[in-house]
Amino acid sequence: MTVTQEAAPAAAVPEPAVPEPAALDLTDPQTFLDVDPHAMWRRFRAESPVHWHPAGARTPGFWVISTYADAVAVYRDNKRFTSEKGNVLTTLLQGEDSASRKMLAVTDGARHRAIRNVMLKSFAPRVLEPVVAGVHEHTRELLGRAIAAERVDFVADVVDHIPIQTMGDLLDIPHADRPRLVEWNTRTLAREGSGDDEFESLMARNEIIMYMGELAAERRRNPGGDVLSTLAAATVDGEPLTEDEIVLNAYSLILGGDESTRTSIIGGLIALAENPEQWRRLKSGEVSADSATEEILRWTTPAMHFGRRALVDVPLRDQTIRAGDIVTLWNTSANFDEEAFTDPERFDVGRTPNKHVVFGHGPHFCLGAFLGRVHVKAMVEALAAMVDDIALLGPPQRLYSNFVRAYSALPVAFTGKETH
Repeated sequence: MTVTQEAAPAAAVPEPAVPEPAALDLTDPQTFLDVDPHAMWRRFRAESPVHWHPAGARTPGFWVISTYADAVAVYRDNKRFTSEKGNVLTTLLQGEDSASRKMLAVTDGARHRAIRNVMLKSFAPRVLEPVVAGVHEHTRELLGRAIAAERVDFVADVVDHIPIQTMGDLLDIPHADRPRLVEWNTRTLAREGSGDDEFESLMARNEIIMYMGELAAERRRNPGGDVLSTLAAATVDGEPLTEDEIVLNAYSLILGGDESTRTSIIGGLIALAENPEQWRRLKSGEVSADSATEEILRWTTPAMHFGRRALVDVPLRDQTIRAGDIVTLWNTSANFDEEAFTDPERFDVGRTPNKHVVFGHGPHFCLGAFLGRVHVKAMVEALAAMVDDIALLGPPQRLYSNFVRAYSALPVAFTGKETH
C-alpha cells in the first residue's frame, strides 16, 4: 500500500519589496525594468504625491507628480507652467529643448494656437476618412499573414508596419523610405540596453530631421494634399512658417505617432493574452471595441511621463514648486490612481468611464489622439473578428527607456477563427 502525504497549503507569495520613493532614480531607465511599476507608484501616491527627486551628478532635481488630480491640474495650467524648456525628462534635465518655440509640443501661447490650428485642418476626422479605411485594411492584411504563419514576431512582422504607413500616408513619404524611418525612430526613443550609446540616439534623430528637410524642400516645389505640404504652404500673421517649424512639426508626427501606437497595440495584445476572460468578452461582443480600445490605452500608457517648468511659485498640496523648477507628470501613475479609477490594477475591457491621460490634457492635448485611437481600435476589431486564440511563445523584450514603455520583440502564434 502506498501512503501519500497531504500537501501543505501553499504560502502566500509576498509582494516584492519596493524601495521608498526617495531611494528610486527615475532618470535611470533600468529602474523601470527592475521595479514593479504598480507597487512603485502606489508608494509615491500614498507617501509622497508631490515628490522632490534629488539632483544627480550632472542633472538638476525635479518634482514628481503621481496623482491623477494633480497631473490634470498641471496639464491644464499653461499660465504658471511652460513646455518651452522641454516636455520630457531628457530635454528638461539638459535645461532646454533645441526645438523650443519651433515644434508644437514645446511651443506655448499664441504661436502654439496658430500652428495647432494649421495642423488641425489635416487631422479632422472627415479629412482622415480614407486614411482610417487604409489603417483597417492594412491591419487585417498583416494579421491575416500572421495567422497563416506558424509563429511570428508580433513587433517586427506586424506592428512595425502599421503606424508608419499611416504617418507615411499623412506626409506622403515614399513607401521605399518607410522602413528606415521605423528603424531611426526606435533608436531615437528607446535603446536596447544601458550599453547603447546616447550618441546613436541623437544621430537617429538627426537622420529623421535631415530626411524631413529634404522632403519639405521638394514639397515647396511640388505641393500636394499631404500634411507636410500644408505646413510648407501655411502662413501665420501673413508670414510663412520657418523651415525649422515645418521640419520639426513633421518630425514630431513620426516621433509621437509611431512608437506610442506600437507600444499600445503590443501591450494590448499581451494584456488580452494574459486575461482570457477579458479576451472572451471582447470576442463574444459583450463589450464594444471602443471601450476595449480605451482600456488598452490606459493599461499600456505608452508615454510614461511628460514635463513642464514652473514660471512662478506654485503651491501644490504641502509643497511649493518654485519658479524655474522642473515638474514631471507621471501618466503611468495617474492612470492607475485609486482615486480616479475603480480597481485600477484590473484590466477591464468594459471599463467606463475611462478618462485616462494617455494623450495628456489641456492646451497640449495630443494632436494625433484620434489617429492613435484608430490604430488600436483597428487591431482590436481585427483580433476579435479573425483570431480565436493568442499564444505568447516567450516573454516580451522590453526597450530601455524612462519615457516609453516599449517593446523590441514578442514571439506569438495566432489560431484563426474557423470560417463556415
